[in-house]
Amino acid sequence: MCKLFSRIATGLLLLLISVNFAHAQSEASYQLGEGDKISIQVFDEPDLTLDAQIGASGVINYSYLGDLQVAGKTTQELEQEITRLLRDGYLVNPSVNVTVQGYRPFFINGEVRSPGSYQYQPGLTLEKAIALAGGLTDRASTRKMFVLHAESSDQKQTKAKMQTKIAPGDIISIKEGFF
Repeated sequence: MCKLFSRIATGLLLLLISVNFAHAQSEASYQLGEGDKISIQVFDEPDLTLDAQIGASGVINYSYLGDLQVAGKTTQELEQEITRLLRDGYLVNPSVNVTVQGYRPFFINGEVRSPGSYQYQPGLTLEKAIALAGGLTDRASTRKMFVLHAESSDQKQTKAKMQTKIAPGDIISIKEGFF
């Protein structure tokens, strides 16, 4: 009995570690954009702490450094840039941490119970997005689900399945089925 419990506990621990690793990897590659809320902290420097929402210009104004282009960068890239800039005449060895406090929304319309915009969450799939919108209506077609990816250059809707990955700014359309 004790060995079985130990194996189960070990299995659950490994599963938790792999889920956290996958989340960290997706967050590490996440590029900041308009509508994201970020927090910048510099260890032992409370005057350099900033919470900001990224506007349409993709620029934030940061103490001592002025305007910084943040859109299109990962949190790690932004950390490195701020560290480099603060080291250049302000601090000897700055320790900078940038975190995403709130992700920009995705949009869902059509045959869902509560169409609208919802805050993106890392690892979001079409199935999870539909759940956030209250589920499908009785008239919804599971064969007529489309996604317009915000990062797509051709601005063309693509047919989607329940496991399709959803990104911030994506527009999901669930069409009506007749039978």
